[in-house]
Amino acid sequence: MVEEANTLNKIPNLKLAQLKFLYIHQGHNPAIKEQIMTLVKDNFMAPYYSHICTELKWPVDAALLNQLSAKNETDLKNCEEKKIDAEKNLGDTEVLDAMILKADYLCQIGDKDGAIAAYAAVAEKTGSLGTKLDVAFSQIRLGFLYSDAELINKNIEKAKSLLESGGDWDRKNRLKVYEGLYAMSTRDFHTAADKFLDALATFTCTELLEYKEFIKYTIICALIAVDRIGIRKKLINAPEVLEVIHEISPLDSYMNSLYNCQYKEFFIALAKLETLLKSDRYLYPHYKYIVKEMKIKAYSQLLESYKSLSLKSMADAFGVTLDFIDRELCRFIAAGRLNCVIDKVSLIVETNRPDHKNAQYQIMIKHGDVLLNRVQKLSRVTQL
Repeated sequence: MVEEANTLNKIPNLKLAQLKFLYIHQGHNPAIKEQIMTLVKDNFMAPYYSHICTELKWPVDAALLNQLSAKNETDLKNCEEKKIDAEKNLGDTEVLDAMILKADYLCQIGDKDGAIAAYAAVAEKTGSLGTKLDVAFSQIRLGFLYSDAELINKNIEKAKSLLESGGDWDRKNRLKVYEGLYAMSTRDFHTAADKFLDALATFTCTELLEYKEFIKYTIICALIAVDRIGIRKKLINAPEVLEVIHEISPLDSYMNSLYNCQYKEFFIALAKLETLLKSDRYLYPHYKYIVKEMKIKAYSQLLESYKSLSLKSMADAFGVTLDFIDRELCRFIAAGRLNCVIDKVSLIVETNRPDHKNAQYQIMIKHGDVLLNRVQKLSRVTQL
């Protein structure tokens, strides 16, 4: 399971899940199918080949399936022979290594049920907290390959529980990335941003994400969840972000134009980002939500600077037509997402900032009334 200190194997190959997504959403491109089949053949993935043929309604190449299955049978037999030899001639450590070898092989070839059973046997056999955590991480990756939310969540909770009783610094940081990716895939962008930002300076989780992917997801989630001051402190000034952001178009323009209030450039970058989101299997289900939230954030940021401004000025700032900005504002005002009103006669937007202090005062009074009622009831009971 461990190639070297603090480095986990990249199994299963999660590129397959992204390629399958692209194949489905890009018109069954033959070039993408060829890439999938290359990875299947290179990793001898007979179980996964059967699964993907069923899911995508591909005709099964019986000769290829037999060839891959024969290779799997031979390799699994060798794993079993190593385990038997270790039981007879070696110690518990070597037996465990043989069990891990078999579980990892089943995970590599995409045998979901077989790998889960084998990892369960490893977890039961070992007393090492680190090995148990690695087993949980492997099953989370298997869950990402098959988009099995239940398997992912179950093993994230298991890993969190194990880390409560100890665990090393490296695995604690890895878990943050696993949690962040799952949170992002379930549209919990605030949790995802917190986890990704915590792991930013210590990222080593390359078995799950490439570094550029991690930075991409960190920026996308953080821009939704973090305020303007936080954007500068946690992203713009972060050396980890600065190192690679220029290689991830259009995130450089997207982040900096929002912070610098260059709204026309921000809208151009947002349109490009939408295309990027549509090609990502984790973010595709949420691309409309992300675009909507970022529009609201940009509109709010501009409106906070003014008590009132003309619709034309706002339309010019964003590089859109008067009708477009009017429709957008009306939609978000009606939904309660923007604190402003539109004067249709003068074509002016008037901000209506919420009175936070008054709202807090009202909440305090309400809670105070509840407390007084409870005290009065308690006093009547004690008098009896």
